[in-house]
Amino acid sequence: MAARTRADGGRAPGTSVRLKLTLSYAGFLMLAGALLLGAVWVFLLRYVPDRALLLDADGTTPTGVFPVRSNLLRVFAPRAAVVTGFLLVFGLLGGWLLAGRMLAPLTVLTRATRRAADGSLSHRIRLPGRNDEFRELADAFDTMLARLEAHVAEQRRFAANASHELRTPLAVSKALLEVARTDPDRDTGEVIDRLHAVNTRAIELTEALLLLGRANQGTFAREAVDLSLLVEEAAETLLPLAERRGVTVETTGDVTPVNGSQALLLQLTTNLLHNAIVHNLPVGGTVRIDTRARGPKPGTTVLTVENTGGRLTAEQVPRLTEPFQRGTERLHADDAGVGLGLAIVRTITEAHDGTLTLEPRARGGLRVTVALPTADAN
Repeated sequence: MAARTRADGGRAPGTSVRLKLTLSYAGFLMLAGALLLGAVWVFLLRYVPDRALLLDADGTTPTGVFPVRSNLLRVFAPRAAVVTGFLLVFGLLGGWLLAGRMLAPLTVLTRATRRAADGSLSHRIRLPGRNDEFRELADAFDTMLARLEAHVAEQRRFAANASHELRTPLAVSKALLEVARTDPDRDTGEVIDRLHAVNTRAIELTEALLLLGRANQGTFAREAVDLSLLVEEAAETLLPLAERRGVTVETTGDVTPVNGSQALLLQLTTNLLHNAIVHNLPVGGTVRIDTRARGPKPGTTVLTVENTGGRLTAEQVPRLTEPFQRGTERLHADDAGVGLGLAIVRTITEAHDGTLTLEPRARGGLRVTVALPTADAN
């Protein structure tokens, strides 16, 4: 059985922060008390005479000499020691209580961190009180947990959907082979054609998954790319598909130089156009693609793709960029793709330090906007 790794990384145990703060508080109080007693003693030495004359009852005739400073020292020293001892005890007890009160939010943060490390991402600290350093840290931790929980949930859905999508062509291939084995008189050409179509879809899905992983890693060479030329190339490539589905494709815009991977950005443009063509009206659909060198923010290049189609709700749109989401239903037509189109678009956009915005159109369809840094802004 493998040994468990220590949570502290194998470091030797050290003094607690609470004890350190307690000693610091007590030490500072002792130092302040010592300075105060020292100031009093200096004052007494400076302004109190060494000796004083003793006068008779009339106050006119000296009768002797009284040692003032020595008596003060004899009286002051033990009382100063008592005060010092009291300051020490008070500083330790008060410092321990103050340190515990100050470190209470940190204890809550530590417990929450351990729960998160054990896999409980739904817990939130929600630290009460006014805004201070601990409150800001707790709020930042809660925000991180929320994003991490959403990311883990998305990855789990992705793994489940990917397993299902990869299992489907394998199951179909197995069924076709089983039919061919048990029915020798069946037309082998039909079986081969269906196997070819199923394997082609499986290869497309695998390549899309590899592309998604490559874009997630962000390990690609950057070069100057004109996004408008990529739009023209994607439109020319997908023109037969658009004509077959009765969709009109319109392209407009400016020269849009950006820095990035030409292959990935071409894939982004192709996926956007393919998605707009496939998810469109059955008859008379349109797709408009526009590139602008100046976006709403300085130093940004904007690519906008709009299409006609069915109406989408505000709840459906954010989920379209998740893997294997295909609008209102899971389509498996020949041109429907593998369900990773907009997921790849989002990943490529983020890898290029851009932003992706999806908006439902009032009359139906979708407007997708990709904003990327311009080439001269990098």
